Amino acid sequence: MVRQTILTVDDLIYPLFVVTGRGIKREIPSMPDCYQQSVDNIVQEVRELKAIGIPAVILFGIPDSKDETGSSALRDDGVVQTAVRAIKDAVPDMYVITDVCLCEYTSHGHCGVIEKGDVSNDKTLMLLSKEAVSHARAGADMVAPSDMMDGRVMAIRQALDSEGFSQLPIMSYAAKYASAFYGPFREAAESAPQFGDRRSYQMDPANRREAIKEVALDIEEGADVVMVKPALSYLDVISDIKASFVLPVAAYNVSGEYSLVKAAARLGWIDGDKVMLEVLTSIKRAGADMIITYFAKEAARLLNS
Repeated sequence: MVRQTILTVDDLIYPLFVVTGRGIKREIPSMPDCYQQSVDNIVQEVRELKAIGIPAVILFGIPDSKDETGSSALRDDGVVQTAVRAIKDAVPDMYVITDVCLCEYTSHGHCGVIEKGDVSNDKTLMLLSKEAVSHARAGADMVAPSDMMDGRVMAIRQALDSEGFSQLPIMSYAAKYASAFYGPFREAAESAPQFGDRRSYQMDPANRREAIKEVALDIEEGADVVMVKPALSYLDVISDIKASFVLPVAAYNVSGEYSLVKAAARLGWIDGDKVMLEVLTSIKRAGADMIITYFAKEAARLLNS
């Protein structure tokens, strides 16, 4: 009766990794119980998620070919676009969010067009806008740009509006840190940079106040939801943003945070279920309105029991 923070299934968003082909379900070695899946298996997965009450998924695509500009990300028959249509046909009331970025689609693994050894911000904006519009045409309920290019929320908002998708919301990766916790995800999404790192366009983990500035800029550009990524090592940032703005706040409980708990649980060092729920509750307590987490299925079954 006096509990101040209540974690529910409605708070959870489950990430899914989509690959081309049929009948594919490959476990990700560094992320136990998570898989790369073809669209047919993704649809079945989404049916199961809906049955246990998970309200939303976010899709990441792994294409069958990559190039310097990530051109396959823009195709109407791309892997994410195909998955969106299939999910909305099979489970129309599942809320489908799409990751808008180029790192999974580029041969070099960076989030945009490379010029003179670095990412060209403005040229990347044009491609991200086209990618977001293609997701909207496929039936996405929300787009989530994760690239951290300057001005990308405004560019995507203008592109969506001009194509008749003025009501489609944008979840901005507004405070995305250059974190070492992304390692397992980069294996899952096959998106590790082939040279250098992403510190030139992601945030310094030592900077707290900078997050307020980044979030304010994205809200001014038209973001409808703002995200902090990672979550567990940045609870102070989540709390700051929740206290400073009225928009919904999302938090991404990222792959490294997930894999650490899984590894320790498999070794018998911790009670995995209890630690999982404590982690998710701490993220909610810090101020997150929604949590993207690979624990979503396991947490839902425990919360429903």
